Amino acid sequence: QVQVVESGGDLVQPGGSLRLSCAASIFFFSNYDMSWYRQAPGKERELVATINSAGGTNFADFVKGRFTIFRDNPKRTVYLQMNSLESEDTAVYYCNARRNSLNFWGQGTQVTVSS
Repeated sequence: QVQVVESGGDLVQPGGSLRLSCAASIFFFSNYDMSWYRQAPGKERELVATINSAGGTNFADFVKGRFTIFRDNPKRTVYLQMNSLESEDTAVYYCNARRNSLNFWGQGTQVTVSS
């Protein structure tokens, strides 16, 4: 049974930082492209960042320069480091693991940016 579990969501003040973790119980984890998505209330889910199996990264324009994504393959974990957080970053953050036709989602972790 594949499990993708996010953690690290919290309430943080504007300008603050947070690190999200995603642990995936997936065989051959290193072969998966790992992504973070987010969904704010009343909005569609949107892609935040991706790290592919080769370690290449891509970021949405709205987080470039503020967020980084990295992975620890032996731990089967991917991280999203979020700096300079803004109120607009408030959302449920989801982890996604994808390889060919295989596609797995976690249940999300809430990030709230507010003073």
